[in-house]
Order: sequence, then C-alpha cells, then structure tokens
Amino acid sequence: MKQVVIIGAGPSGLTTAYKILKLSHDYSVTIIEEDSMVGGISKTITYHGNRMDLGGHRFFTKENEVKKIWTDILNVQGKKSYDDKKLHIKKELPKKGPDPEKEDKVMLIRNRVSRIFYQNKFFDYPVSINLKTIKNLGFYQTITCGFSYLKYSLFKKKENNLEDFYINRFGKKLYSMFFSGYTEKVWGRKPSEISKEWGEQRVKGISIKEVLKNYFCKIFKIKQKEKETSLIEKFYYPKYGPGQLYEEMAKEIELMGGKILKDSKVVKISKVSNKIESITYIRNGKEYIKNLDILVSSMPIKDLIEAIPKVSNKVREVASNLPYRDFITVGVLVNKLSIENQTNIKTINNNIPDCWLYIQDDQVKLGRIQVFNNWSPYMVKDINNTVWLGLEYFCNENDSFWNLSDEDIKKYAIKDLKKINLVDEEILDSCCYRVKKAYPAYFDSYNQFDIVKSYLQKIDNLYCVGRNGQHRYNNMDHSMETGIKTAEYIVLNKGDKNDIWNVNTEKTYHEEGEINEENNK
Repeated sequence: MKQVVIIGAGPSGLTTAYKILKLSHDYSVTIIEEDSMVGGISKTITYHGNRMDLGGHRFFTKENEVKKIWTDILNVQGKKSYDDKKLHIKKELPKKGPDPEKEDKVMLIRNRVSRIFYQNKFFDYPVSINLKTIKNLGFYQTITCGFSYLKYSLFKKKENNLEDFYINRFGKKLYSMFFSGYTEKVWGRKPSEISKEWGEQRVKGISIKEVLKNYFCKIFKIKQKEKETSLIEKFYYPKYGPGQLYEEMAKEIELMGGKILKDSKVVKISKVSNKIESITYIRNGKEYIKNLDILVSSMPIKDLIEAIPKVSNKVREVASNLPYRDFITVGVLVNKLSIENQTNIKTINNNIPDCWLYIQDDQVKLGRIQVFNNWSPYMVKDINNTVWLGLEYFCNENDSFWNLSDEDIKKYAIKDLKKINLVDEEILDSCCYRVKKAYPAYFDSYNQFDIVKSYLQKIDNLYCVGRNGQHRYNNMDHSMETGIKTAEYIVLNKGDKNDIWNVNTEKTYHEEGEINEENNK
C-alpha cells in the first residue's frame, strides 16, 4: 500500500485526502496539521457562543466537482432558515433538502450583499457607475470620474503593475477614490509596486456598454430581460460557517481510513536525488519520522524550501523572500448599529444586509467588516438582540500593530468603529484572533517565482496544492480544485502535474456563475 503524506489540513489538503480515498483503497493517507483545528484559514472560531468566519468565505464555484463535494458533505437546505421564516422571505429551495431549524449538517443558500462604505455612504462592490453612484458622488465628481474613465478606455496605459491595471479599467479618478488607499491597506504596498497578476485574478472592470444600457433603460423605464441568478447575488454557506464543512470532511476521511495528526509541525523533509523519502515532524514535544511514497504539500513555499536541505542558494533566496500578508480579526458584539437598512432587503431588526463592508476611509486602519448575522443566523448566539461583527486589519507578522496586546487591538478597533459612525453604543463583548500568512503577495521576489516552481516541479513525488502551497491568491474552490487534480493524477494518472499549477490562471473574473439546484432536488 502506497504511503501518501499530506502537509496541511486546509481546503486543499483535506480535499486531496478525501478524493484519493474515494478513488482507491490502495493508498494509506496521513495528514500532518500544525494547528489544533482543521480548515486552515477557512476554519470557524467560536467565542462565547458566537462564531467567526476568518476572512469570510462565500461558497460559489464554476467547478461542478467542487460543488458536488460541498453538497455531498452538507446537503442543501430544503426548508427555510430561521431568519427567512421570521421575515417571511420567499426562497426557491430543493424539495428534499434538510430543515436547518432541525438539522445541523446543512448547506444554506444566502443572499450576497457586499458594499463599499465611503464618506458615510454605500457604494456597489465592485464599484459601478449607476444612478445611485451618481447621487452619492454628486454631479461634478461623477462627470470627472466619467471623463477619466473614457480617457483611459481610449488611451490605455501599458500595464506594468496593479496601478496601471486599475486605471485602465476604472480611470484615474475612480482609482484614486476606491482602489489606491484600500489596496495599500490590504497589502502594505502601493499598487505601483504590486504585480498586475493579482488584479487579473480578482477584479472585473466597468463595461461602458453596460453602464449606458442600464442608464437609458432606467431613464426611459425600459424593462430589461432578467438575468439568471448569479453567484454574485446568492451563494452557499454552511449553517455553522466554513469550518463546519472541513470538520465534516475530516470525519469522512477518518471513516475511510485516513489519519489526521493535529498539533504536528513538519520541520524537515528528506530528499534523495529527485525524490522525497520522509518527513520529520514534532508532536507533543517529540520528534517523529514518517517514510512516504508521495508527498502533497499545502504549507507555505517559504517554509517548504526551508525544510529541504541542500537547495541551491538562488532557489532558497527567492523562496525566503516570497512575501505574505497577515491579518487580525477583531470580533465585536453590539446590540445594534448606528446606521439603518435603507435597502429593500429584509433583515432582522432592520440591520444592514451586508456580508462585508469595504472601508475606504483613509482615516482608519480598518479594512473590512463582516456582519456575521448575514452569513448565517446560526453564527450568532442571540440573533434577535445582537449584531456580531468581524473587523479585519491587514498587517505583517511582528509589525507594530501585530505586536500590540489583544486589549489594545480591541480598543483600537472599537475606536475605528466609532470614528466611521458605524457604532455609537456600548460594546457588549469582543475578542481578537491573529492569522499568519493569510495572503500570498505578488511583489518582492515573486517576479522570480518560476525559479522556485521549476525546482519543485522536478521533484518526482512532490505535489504542491492550495493557496500557500502554490503561492497564489486562490479562492477556496480553486484550492480544492488543486487537491482534486492532484488526487486524480496520483490515482488515475489523469492529466499531468502542470494541470495542478494551472488552476486559476485564466484571466477572467471569478465571481461569475450561477447556482444550479437541479442536482440537489
């Protein structure tokens, strides 16, 4: 029986194990996980009965196999959730799905609302030019933005970096308002210092054709043909947050004979010629050696290369300088927000309907706010009387903000909330959670990344998967897809190793697709 060792029990590592064990009984699979929980940054943290989703994870995908794994493990709801019942919201649901009020292993269908909060006003996210934007900006600023957009639509800049990428798609004026400051918050670098590759993966520009069509249809009251429901508007979400899916997947892996060793840190990888022979890990203070036939790694490439002896100086130098961005989530519990819901979307206590708010105010360090009530009503202990927020701060491990005490960070966050006029009442509770290496970044030595990738590709029995395993800002479904392709190559000899690296390299906007319930009815 071939011995497969997987480093990391995040989405990609768990999916690789799950898929291998589903495809064949000829492999012994062991996952080595440094944390005490599975799920990586997709884990769900529970604090005093309230649950936090680190970073926010909408479950949407264009890949049917990824979707099938989600809905096999957690069946799509067939009855209304608590808030939909209470608010008498009509929702088309599969006929045979579970009732989230009675069962826990449920995948909910949720509304997606994410907006930009700028100058105490709400703007569409991604930013768009429509009547609401015109009203918020005022006539003069709108005209300025419009001409700036038209200028760079006709005379595009050569795209050498992320700044050029943004300006070509939005114009310099909108770029300066909605992208420049926020991007610097997220990455700690100016957009002119970041590769345009990040934008190609994550950002959709404005279509002048769509802008004009929507404008004139609104003016002349022309009814447009309704589009199919898009995952921009609806998405799947586990009843108790993303961590629930990965906890259930871990149980399935163990039922199929796989092993998951938590609180175990890989410290050395033994390589002879072009083959990995064993890994060394520390668990409960003791050192263990695990021999293997196949190694799948989702650990940060910087750490992977560090663990392999006798790597060339150039490969080690590039890997050691690969950048990451860390972040801190501050959970804040309040009775209510100081701003009311002015949309036509019904919410409990008329709270704002947003899953995320992008904070574009340069006067605060705060980057993004999650409203967990809107992800799932079951994330909040008292959904009828409290609002549970997740305030996100982007930073670097061991910088001045990271090294503040939890109490100082919580005070800082509460001050920011009040500064942007989102909360003006007593804080009921708060907590602080740090996340290392959350976002692989596209600057510093990243422009030489192919040197490291080429070295790793030449190791016959090594497969790199997931966000950190490939140093690519993948969405969760992309990370899972790398695990699926790895398992299929190992077990079925399907495709080749390049297919694993080629996941999420297409230059298209990811958040376009549709929910299809046919398979779940």
